[in-house]
Amino acid sequence: MIELILADASITWEFGKSLGQLLPVNTVILLEGELGAGKTTLVQGIGEGLGITEPIVSPTFAIANEYFEGNIPLYHLDLYRLSPAEIEDIYLENYWEATELPPGITVIEWASLLPYLPDDYLAINLSISVDGGRLLTLEQVGKLTELDLSEIIRDK
Repeated sequence: MIELILADASITWEFGKSLGQLLPVNTVILLEGELGAGKTTLVQGIGEGLGITEPIVSPTFAIANEYFEGNIPLYHLDLYRLSPAEIEDIYLENYWEATELPPGITVIEWASLLPYLPDDYLAINLSISVDGGRLLTLEQVGKLTELDLSEIIRDK
């Protein structure tokens, strides 16, 4: 488990950008954090790191936003407004198994609502710290334990 203090939104974005430049195709990020903790800011940074220039916005009402213009596609999903039955009906594994879409990076906000998990993922939790910064915790699961994050962690 990795813990970082990110001083503000720009550092959260920069961390996301560095992460986006490092992630291998078919990475799944399970993202948690209270409202306003910086989840979408982190995803915007990941998108920048992938070479996506179009605006990345929260998919709260759309459920899924798909971005294909970067080096690797980005699939940004938000489960906040969905029931467990609705989540099962959208077959999220199609994103991380790349069965119906090109292989990409899948980021799922409110991932604790998932009825099942992929075998390999990064679990990221953002919380607002006492000083107004962000506490980021990151856990690497499955094959993603082989991903060397030391370079981007050292910079923060």
